[in-house]
Amino acid sequence: MPIDNTLYDLPGDIWWDDAHPLATLRTMVNPGRVPYFLHVLVNRLELNPSDTRVLEVGCGGGLLAEEIAGLGFSVTGIDPSEPSLTIARAHAARSGFRIDYRTGVGERIPFPDASFPVVLCCDVLEHVQDLDKVVAEIARVLAPGGVFLYDTINRTLLSKLIAIKVIQEWPATRFVPANLHDWQLFIKPAELRSVLERHGLNNIETTGLRPAAGPLALLRAARDFRSGKLNFGQLGRRLAFRRTRLLACSYMGYAREPVLST
Repeated sequence: MPIDNTLYDLPGDIWWDDAHPLATLRTMVNPGRVPYFLHVLVNRLELNPSDTRVLEVGCGGGLLAEEIAGLGFSVTGIDPSEPSLTIARAHAARSGFRIDYRTGVGERIPFPDASFPVVLCCDVLEHVQDLDKVVAEIARVLAPGGVFLYDTINRTLLSKLIAIKVIQEWPATRFVPANLHDWQLFIKPAELRSVLERHGLNNIETTGLRPAAGPLALLRAARDFRSGKLNFGQLGRRLAFRRTRLLACSYMGYAREPVLST
């Protein structure tokens, strides 16, 4: 089934409300990726959050942007969905965050060259039709020596089983819209590295991202959700992601823009 990115324009708070599927990005995926991103930025690269501007490409309703802002970074987010940006702005105001949310798409990022030392792009690369153009734009707005942090989904038989069949298609276990993902748009790590290198970004590390629960626990949680025992937020907490060496399903990592020689 073709992917339908208009899902992000649905009315109501589809991002922060635990009754909606996208809440699982906050309760399930963020626990695995936010500590890793913080470790890269602060421990490895020794960036000072109070002095560092971060651009999130495809910020949606602000689920990740607020986490990064909460760590002390100055955050700007772009997204093509105006309803999602409305939700993001309202929630940031209620939470006391000053996040600059703007309309924009990854294929045409509305900022000059070398504008940001850090760019994030999560839950996005597996949705775009022109991966090469998005990465080219990210490389363009990255400052010399800047860092690009990402996550996406690997195109493997395991990801097809879990992300498509179990989570999206099978009536007894599915808990996301049937046209949320297209397996053909999933990206193998080698493919992503090739695109990064083509645009001058050196991939430093790739690491896995998976639910802490095993396959049987995943099936039980999905069945509990389908039977009404769990809402989306609770389901995500039951299946909270963690870092792993295995890349067979989801993965994350970071790449660097070369430092200009003097």
